[in-house]
Amino acid sequence: MPDGIGVPTARALTDLVLPDEPRLLATGFQFTEGPVWHPDGYLLFSDIPADTIYRLTPGGAAEPHIRPSRQSNGLTYDRQGRLIACEHAGRQVSRQGPRGAMETVADSHDGKRLNSPNDVVVHSSGAIYFTDPPYGILPDPGEQGFNGVYRIDPDGNLSLLISDFDRPNGLAFSPDESVLYIDDTARRHVRAFDVGPDGSLADDRVFVDMDVEAEGNPDGMKVDVEGNLYITGGGGLWVVEPGGHHVGTVAFPELPANVAFGGPDNRTIYVTARTSVYSVQGELPGVKVL
Repeated sequence: MPDGIGVPTARALTDLVLPDEPRLLATGFQFTEGPVWHPDGYLLFSDIPADTIYRLTPGGAAEPHIRPSRQSNGLTYDRQGRLIACEHAGRQVSRQGPRGAMETVADSHDGKRLNSPNDVVVHSSGAIYFTDPPYGILPDPGEQGFNGVYRIDPDGNLSLLISDFDRPNGLAFSPDESVLYIDDTARRHVRAFDVGPDGSLADDRVFVDMDVEAEGNPDGMKVDVEGNLYITGGGGLWVVEPGGHHVGTVAFPELPANVAFGGPDNRTIYVTARTSVYSVQGELPGVKVL
């Protein structure tokens, strides 16, 4: 039996997410993705086909923040507060430079172009971990010959960590960074890896099986301060305890793609879902990105 499946839960879904209807914050987009909260009080998110990163201030309207974005998908910040983006059209991981332009951090491995970087997290060491499925280049299979998970060290060195995923997608560290969770969209499960002192990954195991009848596959994920995971997947936003037990699913009017914590107390859960951005209120703060 995979790790965590069948472990009794100690909590109800309403212990972690308030039972209110999701709040519509903005709509009219093409395909929203990659939400990330800035402590100055605004949310950034990607609209991939629209080639735009939008900025949304609570109570206000979404406004273009970076355009063109080279069809950015996942977004995060590094420890210096610089925006990092996974770009489909650019086929690279980029970082915002001092003049505001997005500059290349990694665009190739072993002399071959990356596929289409999808989602990204930053370790406290400064290392950048990202997934590289082919969604942005299909039907072109890409030059790598696999869909990998990579680490960019602070000195810029790029290392391939895992190459046996079908479609690696969302990823998140546990609160103490001892575990890295990565979902495989095509296989509809989340895998867990122990993170070594050198940033390497070991002890690969299936953390939670998300193969259900409901529409939707595992995509984006975030973690709260107690280690619960919030994963977009079949039927909505899954909430999964650190032991791997599926506590419940929050349904949305549109199928969610990605998720981020934010707001003044970092308890607001922002969800990008197809043409819109929604929010629900969490009981626990999320692990802060910045």
